[in-house]
Amino acid sequence: MVILNILAVETSGDYCSVALWRDGKIDEREMLSEQRQSGMLIDMVHGLLSDCAVTLPQMDGIAYGAGPGAFTGLRVACGVVQGLAAGIGKPVVGIGTLMALAQSAGAARVVCCIDARMNEVYHAAYEKSGDGWRAVHEPGVYAPDDVPMLTGANWQGCGNGFAVHGAALRARYAHQLTGVDDAAHPRARDVALLSAPVFAAGGGLAAECAAPLYVRDKVALKTSER
Repeated sequence: MVILNILAVETSGDYCSVALWRDGKIDEREMLSEQRQSGMLIDMVHGLLSDCAVTLPQMDGIAYGAGPGAFTGLRVACGVVQGLAAGIGKPVVGIGTLMALAQSAGAARVVCCIDARMNEVYHAAYEKSGDGWRAVHEPGVYAPDDVPMLTGANWQGCGNGFAVHGAALRARYAHQLTGVDDAAHPRARDVALLSAPVFAAGGGLAAECAAPLYVRDKVALKTSER
């Protein structure tokens, strides 16, 4: 049996979270970051490891929320993960933040929408497939009234995109949603959970390969577009 120790971090949105996976047992710390991830993440990592009486070199790998999400938060996560993993010579695994959001939903069909500012949402849809997920719609960025259509019913909506653009999204998916959790957000515990099979199979990338998934290159509207 493979026994794994995995450190996971997630800083793609308003929360900064870190998690420690130890052979299936997960400990997590989470704080509202208010865009202060760069000053919080390292302290939270060291605090969690200290509280759990483990050290960084005992980790078999480090996982991170790769995106999409806030550009600054994604860069912070990748930079910290690169430094930590390089220092101990261990691999990294990036997990899509929308898939991590789906993992937390507790449903078999999940449509995820995160507010992307600029009157857009980061969107993806997933169906449970065995112990993993199949992407019905890969992550993308859309206007709320132009998100990809879904097939069938019994979809669970999650993410703060439904809080910000709920009317448009509910109109788009009329009668297809069984419920909506508009307070759900990506968490390090789900990043750790999704990365475990990859690490167990001997997967992962070199530390320097940790990179964000932006989806959108443009970060602000021009004056003429406002």
